[in-house]
Amino acid sequence: MSAVMITRKVRKWEKLPGKNTFCCDGRVMMARQKGVFYLTLFLIVGTCSLFFAFECPYLALHLSPLIPVFAIVLFLFVMAMLLRTSFSDPGVLPRALQEEATFIEMEIEAANGNVPAGQRPPPRIRNVQINNQIVKLKYCYTCKIFRPPRASHCSICDNCVDRFDHHCPWVGNCVGKRNYRYFYLFTLSLSLLTIYIFTFDIVHVVMRSVHNGFLNTLKETPGTVLEVLVCFFTLWSVVGLTGFHTYLISLNQTTNEDIKGSWSGKNRVQNPYSHKNIFKNCCEVLCGPAYPSVLDRRGLQEDSPVPVSAAAPNNSNNSSSSSPEPQAMHAVLCLQKTTAPLILNEHTPEDAKPSLGAPDQKSPSPKEEHPPPSKVPPLASPEPDVEAPNIKDKSH
Repeated sequence: MSAVMITRKVRKWEKLPGKNTFCCDGRVMMARQKGVFYLTLFLIVGTCSLFFAFECPYLALHLSPLIPVFAIVLFLFVMAMLLRTSFSDPGVLPRALQEEATFIEMEIEAANGNVPAGQRPPPRIRNVQINNQIVKLKYCYTCKIFRPPRASHCSICDNCVDRFDHHCPWVGNCVGKRNYRYFYLFTLSLSLLTIYIFTFDIVHVVMRSVHNGFLNTLKETPGTVLEVLVCFFTLWSVVGLTGFHTYLISLNQTTNEDIKGSWSGKNRVQNPYSHKNIFKNCCEVLCGPAYPSVLDRRGLQEDSPVPVSAAAPNNSNNSSSSSPEPQAMHAVLCLQKTTAPLILNEHTPEDAKPSLGAPDQKSPSPKEEHPPPSKVPPLASPEPDVEAPNIKDKSH
């Protein structure tokens, strides 16, 4: 028995650290806590389904057929922006390799020198200049890297995210550099859809109440009452969230920076990323280039080798089916341990007969252990037969 180390290649997303889940062979990336995201899907799809089932037929007949068409377009856009925000990489930064982390540690120790025992080591920061403003790069002890400007470590996903805004449980993902614009378009379109449904729910109730009365209308359309309640309680939060992010975009600021007061001006520190122009800030955030992911989730890498036992091949019929080794390894071992039989004939050279014929000969018996030397007569010139002497003639 011998062990053979087999190394297989796996996708990089299977070995990525952090607390993310992946689907569709690494194409879909989300956080592990997805319960609130499913609630978001249920509220949007459920409310729109009730609107299409109860209000749209009546409004298309009595007002305009364009009302359900515009509602469908708005609904599809909301779902597209939601899924684009939830299923994409928000800008996760890869962690440092072992060699890189060791090199960074050596640089830090060389810069700080020997710290006396009992003293707290100095903070691990680096200063860079952006638009004539000093910005500090903080060291992440989890990812073993100096985070880029505006990046932060998400405690829920356990990853450093570039231009980290916040972790949104409603979309089931972090909001960062690569999906912030889709998140803002999702909140904006959801606000318009909520206002749209809420307005035409009221119009539908009023038009029916003219002929049937208010109470009879509520009894005939229970779905409308449920839609009004859902839209009323979600309208303020969604519209307020959209207004807050509109304010942040106009300043080219993130939610994380606003909460921490990074550019509040208390320490005479101004926002180095702002263009001092609302239009330019909005264009940079919403119309800037689409940044590629730096994770290479679907790339291939070698996995840790796995030992596999390689046993000698068995000649029985069940050995090939029950053997745990691959078929290729089994064939190689069989070729190494077996040879084809050699059939001697008159054309076989004399010097090749002992070496080639030896493996196929059986072990001699005790009586034939030392046979007398004999030579094989040539086949081309056989000797004539010799008659045996007559015993009777010798007796006379």
